[in-house]
Amino acid sequence: MSDIYTAADLLNGGATLRALTPPARLSVFGDPVAHSKSPAFHNAALRAAGIDAQYVKIHITPEEFPAALGALPAAGFIGTNVTIPHKAAALATVDEADDYARASGAVNTVVVEGERLLGFNTDGPGFVRAIRESFLADVRDLRVMILGAGGGAGRAIAVQCAIERCERLVLVNRTVEKARELAKELAPRMHSDRLLGPAERLVAIPHETAALAAEMAHIDLVVNATSIGMKRSDPPLLPQSLLTPSLMVYDAIYSSGKTRLVEDAEQAGARAANGLSMLLHQGALSFEIWFNRPAPLDAMRAALLAA
Repeated sequence: MSDIYTAADLLNGGATLRALTPPARLSVFGDPVAHSKSPAFHNAALRAAGIDAQYVKIHITPEEFPAALGALPAAGFIGTNVTIPHKAAALATVDEADDYARASGAVNTVVVEGERLLGFNTDGPGFVRAIRESFLADVRDLRVMILGAGGGAGRAIAVQCAIERCERLVLVNRTVEKARELAKELAPRMHSDRLLGPAERLVAIPHETAALAAEMAHIDLVVNATSIGMKRSDPPLLPQSLLTPSLMVYDAIYSSGKTRLVEDAEQAGARAANGLSMLLHQGALSFEIWFNRPAPLDAMRAALLAA
């Protein structure tokens, strides 16, 4: 189940994928896609649930994406996940998307319903479940700082935090204009008569030490939604002096080891976790969307850790 398929395997009715045992009826589209851990835990879920189907990796280029997505119904697919760089294109291509997918500007889960394609995004809800699992805390009760809030996962997490009406939301981005644009979009959701106004609960700042330092005393949870930290040679995201034992630190990068941010946070006495739990819960939510039943989370977690 580790093979990588292509758009050619999906087109013309998906004969190659139908002929697999069990037949491929779910997938992840990506470019690249070889690194994806999704087949490991989704196939474990399908086996645990007794569903005669398998989940495969399909390498799809941006040029191939619209035709490949449109080929899913004829190929007998239940749906697909969508990863980099296709999430925005998926939103533009599906026939219908839910409110959260539209607000986040991206689709990562597609459901085939007859000839129609329905789009969802499990990034934000998966993040909420991951924070609850990792820290025994609810996002709605926290003051949250998001590093890398200009787009992608950072935007999706920020939108979810606003939907949850978290206590406070600080959006951080090296290009601060992007964070300010997102803050304007989210301001109506964050308004509260209990406080002075949305400006007090919702702040956009540049990723600069002085600006970060001014906010840290009023933050419970720091989230890294950038790609910085994937390599050991990457620079620190936060100065060590800003990390304190009272903080929770969540690095959305998923890794079997510890990223530099997680290591730095733990050395400072803070509680920290990486993005494996978010990946797991995103996948579980996709399973629930496709099959309208609870995901076999224990089987999925064991397979993800093994992978």
